Amino acid sequence: MLTTRFTEIFGIEHPIVQGGMQGVGVAELVSAVANTGALGFLTALTQPTPEALTQEIARTREMTDRPFGVNLTILPTLKPVPYEEYARAIVESGVRIVETAGNNPQPFIPGFKAAGIKIIHKCTSVRHAIKAETIGCDAISIDGFECAGHPGEDDIPGLILIPCAADLVRIPIIASGGFGDARGLVAALALGADGMNMGTRFMATREAPIHDNIKQRLVEATERDTALIFRTMRNTARVFKNQVAADVRAIEGQGNATIDDIRHLVAGERGLRAMQEGDSEGGIWSAGMVAGLIHDIPTCQDLVDRIMTGAETILDGRLATMRGAAAEVTT
Repeated sequence: MLTTRFTEIFGIEHPIVQGGMQGVGVAELVSAVANTGALGFLTALTQPTPEALTQEIARTREMTDRPFGVNLTILPTLKPVPYEEYARAIVESGVRIVETAGNNPQPFIPGFKAAGIKIIHKCTSVRHAIKAETIGCDAISIDGFECAGHPGEDDIPGLILIPCAADLVRIPIIASGGFGDARGLVAALALGADGMNMGTRFMATREAPIHDNIKQRLVEATERDTALIFRTMRNTARVFKNQVAADVRAIEGQGNATIDDIRHLVAGERGLRAMQEGDSEGGIWSAGMVAGLIHDIPTCQDLVDRIMTGAETILDGRLATMRGAAAEVTT
């Protein structure tokens, strides 16, 4: 067993997190992750209303008695979102862990703190990580450029971003972006993190609530099968490379594109329908470069067990052997 500051503070068994994913972070997946001893997050805005989120939290509790949390992503959307009402639903449901992402979560922190909620904020830069600590977050999840979803605008990969953050932030750090196996977990710990976050990798599990065709596309994909969109609007998103993504990039490449020019292509409803119906070319859906490391579709339990066993093997086997060999050479 690997014990870190993160596992101790958040009361989980393994230093592995399944972060919020639009259309994916629902009770079936989150409870399956929690039951492995890792930490799963429901995605608040996957639920159409705050009342539906309350019901989803209750449904998750029926499937697990282990800790889980709720992700609240605060970003510009095509339709106005009642963020305050979603936050109230989280508090009133007795959730004890929240993952915030997107814009500054400071307006919501007093209410969460008053309810005894621990807060993890997703950051894509060191300066944002420092800010998250100063406003009272209990941990940060630092997203390298490899990640699915929104990697920020600085284009800093995890190999640099994680240790830079670890040098300056005192609260626990979760490494995110490009992680999907035991090697990633060991690397994250070596870089100064207290655990790792996996999103795309958890999409390719049996419990993930998306069509098998989408999961199979991830198995078949390489590390080159993602695309960056919204770059010209400074709201960069990494998605699976398909024809819709190519069409968005082509429109952006013409110059002076606005959200209205691509609205019909990037609507969330279209992407969600594509994932549910298995039409991988039917819309925009998030995927990270870690797709190149996905080769099967296990259960969450099998995946987490494999990672933890593999991490112990690396630490006690390969790395220990190297250290022993080095000691023999110097004597």
